[in-house]
Amino acid sequence: MKQLDLMKELHVSSGKKIVMLVFDGLGGLPGPGGKTELQTARTPNLDKLCKDSIVGLSTPISPGITPGSGPGHLGLFGYDPLEYQIGRGVLEALGIGLVLRPTCLAARGNFCTIDPATGVITDRRAGRIPTEKCAELVDKLSSINIEGVDITIRPVKDYRFALILDAEGLEEGLTETDPLRTGEKPLPVEALNPAAKKSADYLNRWLAEAFEILKDERPANACTLRGIAKDPGMPSYAEVYGLKSCAIATYPMYKGLSRLVGMDVLDAGDTTATEIATLKSNWDRYDFFFFHIKKTDSAGEDGNFDAKVKVIEEVDAVIPEILSLKPDVLVITGDHSTPAALKSHSWHELPILLYAKNIRIDPVEAFDEISCMQGGLGHIRHVDIMPLAMAHADRLNKYGA
Repeated sequence: MKQLDLMKELHVSSGKKIVMLVFDGLGGLPGPGGKTELQTARTPNLDKLCKDSIVGLSTPISPGITPGSGPGHLGLFGYDPLEYQIGRGVLEALGIGLVLRPTCLAARGNFCTIDPATGVITDRRAGRIPTEKCAELVDKLSSINIEGVDITIRPVKDYRFALILDAEGLEEGLTETDPLRTGEKPLPVEALNPAAKKSADYLNRWLAEAFEILKDERPANACTLRGIAKDPGMPSYAEVYGLKSCAIATYPMYKGLSRLVGMDVLDAGDTTATEIATLKSNWDRYDFFFFHIKKTDSAGEDGNFDAKVKVIEEVDAVIPEILSLKPDVLVITGDHSTPAALKSHSWHELPILLYAKNIRIDPVEAFDEISCMQGGLGHIRHVDIMPLAMAHADRLNKYGA
């Protein structure tokens, strides 16, 4: 029996509430002072909570595998990312409220900077251009037409946009055009199977026109496409866990992930303060709250150790406000590690904290990657977290006679 089927069979209502607080890219590596970002940050509230909790380390997918944000979060939601593979394009499109029909193929677009003389990428994110500039460029790209294809392009946030092609016969199984490093040229879209060749041809035609339109722009004079895929359809949180669930997030992609599994996506503004206000104002309406913090990941990807420390400290300051609502279960972890030392996602385990009244408190007194190695949860996988949260919320029946 698969774990999701087991959850469907065992879940019951208890009226108890679960909060899952996710620091995107939380895990780190030692910086200039020999400590990780989480060890360096002043986190009196997390450390105090740690003394009343059980902690450990969690692996997003499997040891040594570096996860994308999609697989990392799907694991946290209890969906095995090795079974459910979701293209980033689907998440971006759903995150800004676009509708994907069965004939649609969605891609996440990144504006980037290339050297006009060599054609190599010098900045994969075009200096993180503001969303307003992204919208201007998207408006220019909306002039691209391909006979027989309905094309939708929308700005997402900062340098990101969503591209949807809608036509009969479009199939997934396509390579991405971002080489994932600077100093290399954007790649063509290639079909990984014969059925996807038509899709690859359409996308390469679109890219050729896009490059021509963008060539005189600065700094965003090119773009790449990632996560080209179709909506696979997913069993919902209500179906799997019996939970009325919601997402409190500021970035579209995480809203898309939440919509994919049937969560209500709340208007949470753009700051941690507005997210907390959204949590409080909706407390009586839901059983499960996915509370997402993005900027730990952004700072890590930028290699900005101090900025990541600052975000952790800002969130630590609002922990008492979350606890004032008296959640029955509080889970705190990350979707993946993004050490500032690497400027990228990594394979390292994530510290995880589980707070509830019916736990076995362990001796760990600090919430960080090193201290949590000694925790009572030991080494688990992300897909283990939701069953543990459900059990501690008295939401699972006994299995078997």
